[in-house]
Amino acid sequence: MGMAVTTLRTGVEEWWAPDLSPNTSQPPTFDPKYGFPNGRKEREPTLSYEEMVAHKIPEEYRDYCAHYYVDMLKCFRKNMPFGYRCKHEKHHWEHCEYEEMVGRMKEYEREKRLLQRAAKKKLMAPMSEEMEE
Repeated sequence: MGMAVTTLRTGVEEWWAPDLSPNTSQPPTFDPKYGFPNGRKEREPTLSYEEMVAHKIPEEYRDYCAHYYVDMLKCFRKNMPFGYRCKHEKHHWEHCEYEEMVGRMKEYEREKRLLQRAAKKKLMAPMSEEMEE
């Protein structure tokens, strides 16, 4: 129930005010270091793209958690048909995927807040000029 309401609300907001909702198919419009006085640590995947291709990782799993995915597959191959012995590796991979999803949601919300802030500043600019005169 909660997920459907969230999805509906996000969909309505994107329809009602598309200029205030980030476009998820494009890169962020604001500087990633904006608002971080000491800078921000750049995230880099543990495996390079060539290593991911060499391990034959499916395209949808080529992300920051690919090294956990490789460890899980190695364990599954080693312990076949007793896959339940790899629950530790699977847990690490799922936890990493969850943290990655939370990070994407935070980035979306940050972009959305910055878009709303920019629109508010743009709206308030003519009013502040009138007050000065």
